[in-house]
Amino acid sequence: MTSEMLRFGSCKIGKKETKKKKVQVIDHNEDELIRKAKGILYLYIFLSCRLGLEKKVLLVERQFPRLKLALKIRIENLLYYSKTKSWNNIYLYPELSLLDLGHTAQEGSKKIKKCSRQKFNEGFLRKLAQKTPKKPFYVKINIVHPISFKELYTHLLRDTMHAFLWRMRTKDGAFCMHDGGEVDIRGVYCAVSVATLLNVASEELFKGTPQWIMRCQTYEGGFSGAPGLEAHGGYTFCGLAALTLLRSAHLCHTQALLRWAVNRQMRFEGGFQGRTNKLVDGCYSFWQGGVFPIIHSVLTQEDTQNVSAERWLFHQEALQEYLLLCCQHPKGGLIDKPGKGPDFYHTCYTLSGLSVAQHFAAGPLHKRYIVGNKDNEVALVHPLYNIGVEAAMAATQHFSKLPLPKNHETIQV
Repeated sequence: MTSEMLRFGSCKIGKKETKKKKVQVIDHNEDELIRKAKGILYLYIFLSCRLGLEKKVLLVERQFPRLKLALKIRIENLLYYSKTKSWNNIYLYPELSLLDLGHTAQEGSKKIKKCSRQKFNEGFLRKLAQKTPKKPFYVKINIVHPISFKELYTHLLRDTMHAFLWRMRTKDGAFCMHDGGEVDIRGVYCAVSVATLLNVASEELFKGTPQWIMRCQTYEGGFSGAPGLEAHGGYTFCGLAALTLLRSAHLCHTQALLRWAVNRQMRFEGGFQGRTNKLVDGCYSFWQGGVFPIIHSVLTQEDTQNVSAERWLFHQEALQEYLLLCCQHPKGGLIDKPGKGPDFYHTCYTLSGLSVAQHFAAGPLHKRYIVGNKDNEVALVHPLYNIGVEAAMAATQHFSKLPLPKNHETIQV
């Protein structure tokens, strides 16, 4: 490996950055600390490359023990009332899938089958005696799919889930996150994602939903959590992905969204920020980076001649460098930014963002751009569901063969 392989292999960029006029933001001091920390890391890697060492490596051997231990501890809590425990589990399975550690996920399949029971009009429960859990139903569905065990699909009662989605629906086409919960674009995406995976999406269920989503696109181009709020990376992914799954992406102001999205990639760090004038964060490598494959698909339908057949419309190598050099914790797990501690949330979405940056998969095209060691490659993630492509295809193929919900015309996705 040579220093030329590094985007910041030359010290000139670092010097140029220090001469730039400083922009005053709320988190200015922390922003400066991040830049200094990343500068030190790049200097270290630059010197290592000069010595012939390869340091841009995804430390899978450090991730594996941490994830396996977490899986062993949390598999028993898979279907508990606690929404924190639920989300921790959904973060674990994509990580195992992307790192090609699926055999570890299979170890927990028997326990999942023992836990996964449903009661009419309720989400997943650990025991039938429990009350209706106040947590997002989306979590449970997306835990089962990455495992890719068809026998687990029988535990998903589509009619019950369909009734639950109807109960969460509001008059204007939005969805609550849970009973008595908030109404925002996350709830809409969760509902659309679950409904399309289980093949229970109907015209009546999502009547007015695309129009409600479009009320969330702001003057900046991104999407907010609810109409009238600020554009945000996570909400933008939810909005665009939901529109695409509902075959309504043509309603989106694509050029405005693209302008907003490309400007969220930080020039120096290489990673993404979630909002204008905010700090870089590893999790936005998926929430922002995952928007580009969807935008590419929309643009291809609008103007095939002027859309790249080689790359996404962001700097894929720059994002990989930030994730590999700055977002790996020495003890395992991935992090928000240098100086932060690891957690399952950031490990999940950082790895998913790494997958997006490494793979250009548009229709029949599939090109790889792997920064550093070739062993850094992670599996291809589905841009709309954030689970493995094979798992998503297996689920849709399985449920598409099942009878459709009564009296509803199902949307074909």
